[in-house]
Amino acid sequence: MRKLEVPASEALYPVPVVLVSALDREALRANIITIAWCGVVASKPPLISLSIRPSRHSHKLIIAEREFVINIPAKESVREADICGTLSGRDIDKFKQCGFTPIKSSKISAPLIKECPVNIECRLKDVVKLGSHDMFIGEVLVVHVDEAILGDDGKIDYAKAKPFVYNQGEYRECGSRIGHYGFSSK
Repeated sequence: MRKLEVPASEALYPVPVVLVSALDREALRANIITIAWCGVVASKPPLISLSIRPSRHSHKLIIAEREFVINIPAKESVREADICGTLSGRDIDKFKQCGFTPIKSSKISAPLIKECPVNIECRLKDVVKLGSHDMFIGEVLVVHVDEAILGDDGKIDYAKAKPFVYNQGEYRECGSRIGHYGFSSK
């Protein structure tokens, strides 16, 4: 097969869709931003990155509060995730607009989103300016998981959690399991 060279782009797809909640003290409410540029950067300590444009409302909120919650939505919330990614929290209350329920976090001030089966409380560790986006590196303080999505082994069963991904302008369901880490060495 012949390989063609195409212009440089962020061609790493698919990427997870997450809803990031952050406290807005001025508006006396929390905001939600949809992020598809999110990833694990270290396991000890557990660190997760988010890339956000400086012009976005949540950017200044996370800088001010130095904390945020990464909420992993189920595919049933794809419409709400799209709303949170296309409307600004400067203008609307996204919790009300989407019918989401804020839940008090255990370690930080920003709320969890009840309707998301996985919620990850993070404290801002670092901000790296990278051009069009700034990368926020958050240290994971605690993970909240709906009991209904835990497997018999006590781990998150992502088939039950039903996360979805962003893939070149489209939202897509995650596929079925095709293997597990280390299966090739057995």
